[in-house]
Amino acid sequence: MKTVTKVIAGAFTAAAIFVGTNVNAQTTPANKLRFGIGVEAGIPTGDIHDYSKFELGGTGRLQYGVNNNVALTLTSGYYNFFGKTYTTSVTTPTGTATSTFKARSLGMIPVKAGLKAFVSDGFYLSGEAGAGFEVHPTVAGGDKNTKLILSPGLGYATKSWDIGARYENFSGQGSNYGMVGLRLAYGFGL
Repeated sequence: MKTVTKVIAGAFTAAAIFVGTNVNAQTTPANKLRFGIGVEAGIPTGDIHDYSKFELGGTGRLQYGVNNNVALTLTSGYYNFFGKTYTTSVTTPTGTATSTFKARSLGMIPVKAGLKAFVSDGFYLSGEAGAGFEVHPTVAGGDKNTKLILSPGLGYATKSWDIGARYENFSGQGSNYGMVGLRLAYGFGL
């Protein structure tokens, strides 16, 4: 499963890099900077799925137009993987006892560099790579690990709005997890 995820991430990234030259203009003209502020939501996958059902976060993205078809990106912010609530029942000779347990939330600060390749009016393929710094481990007293992030995606951007979907993989230090995420952002020129 880990190898398949890495192959898919690599394929999306390669596709974003090698898009043809008959591409329509993007929202970041050549040699111009844009900044976008986004809200992120995702469904956890892999090891973190045992502890969390939902991710919510916010990111800022700086985007530089290399030419009218390709932009470089730098993204950072904060993700929170909300802890699940578990209810257990135990039958004893005197009856049934029920207890509730809430898993700890996991905080993550991503720092990613990437590429957006516009393939049609406003539509793009993207690829990002970087590091994720765990802030609040899911286990009390656990290590705050740094994870390798690989993230292929696709989206649609206008002059002010950007909506994108992606798969984001976090790997390293013995645990691998990810999320299927959606980002809605408002952007403006600098």
